[in-house]
Amino acid sequence: MSEDWRKLMNIEEIEYEQNELQQIPINKIRPNPFQPRQVFEPEKIAELMQSIKTYGLLQPVIVRSIASGYELVAGERRLRACQQLGWTQIPAVVKDVSESAMATMALIENLQRENLSFLEEAAGYERLLKEFKLTQEVLAQRLGKSQSTIANKLRLLKLPDSVKEKLLAHDLTERHARALLKLPDEEAQIKILQEVCNLGYTVKQTENRVAAYLKKLSPPPKERKKVIIRDVRIFLNTIRQAVSLLESGGLGPRLKEKDCGDYLEITICVPKNKKAVPQSEQQKKETKRAISQVIAPEAANN
Repeated sequence: MSEDWRKLMNIEEIEYEQNELQQIPINKIRPNPFQPRQVFEPEKIAELMQSIKTYGLLQPVIVRSIASGYELVAGERRLRACQQLGWTQIPAVVKDVSESAMATMALIENLQRENLSFLEEAAGYERLLKEFKLTQEVLAQRLGKSQSTIANKLRLLKLPDSVKEKLLAHDLTERHARALLKLPDEEAQIKILQEVCNLGYTVKQTENRVAAYLKKLSPPPKERKKVIIRDVRIFLNTIRQAVSLLESGGLGPRLKEKDCGDYLEITICVPKNKKAVPQSEQQKKETKRAISQVIAPEAANN
């Protein structure tokens, strides 16, 4: 980050000479078009008004010159409080600030002085990226954050408006919102969000509820198909083929078949001392497959 950017980004420590301080008519100051805060709480403004009445305005607002007068760079809460106090002028410092810097300063001012909602913060990031063609990496450097932080915030904007409104209305956290992002559609998100609001789920309970919902959606594991062979001739042919392959390997097996009426008795005799003739790779594969069919015909056919 350049030194100029560092100075602009530290809202509380922007330096100015006393002769730079001007009394500017409030009606000549246009609001900052890049203000990320969407809601200004009346209670907070009232507290600030009381502070200004008691101690005065300790920090001037920052503006920049435009053709029609001035545009607010930083200090909207102070400006609003002074307006409501009936002030017609406000202490201000005029700075030569680009739109990009102005937008970033407005975002940082809100982050430093009073937390934005996580959705307002995400919307502020998105606007900076789009308006000024910034990359997430450049924006992260300017804000002093990691690129992954920016990316994670932006993902929250994928939630439907109905979900975002309900999250804010019930003062739920960013982690609640992240859990809802895992759900497949708006209907599911609204369903779970309603439960969260009604039952007061913690973040952990919300995550567990989402996981349970997703588990129900997962298809049950496919059952392994069992091959049932009812014709004994298939088994006999397989055994005969295996014996034939053993014979081709030089092991000299003998196959005996005896019909015992209700069942067929099969005996295979393989000489212990006879050396096998080396087999080719193809013969080895055929032998292995034939033997496996005899031992576990179901596995061999799957």
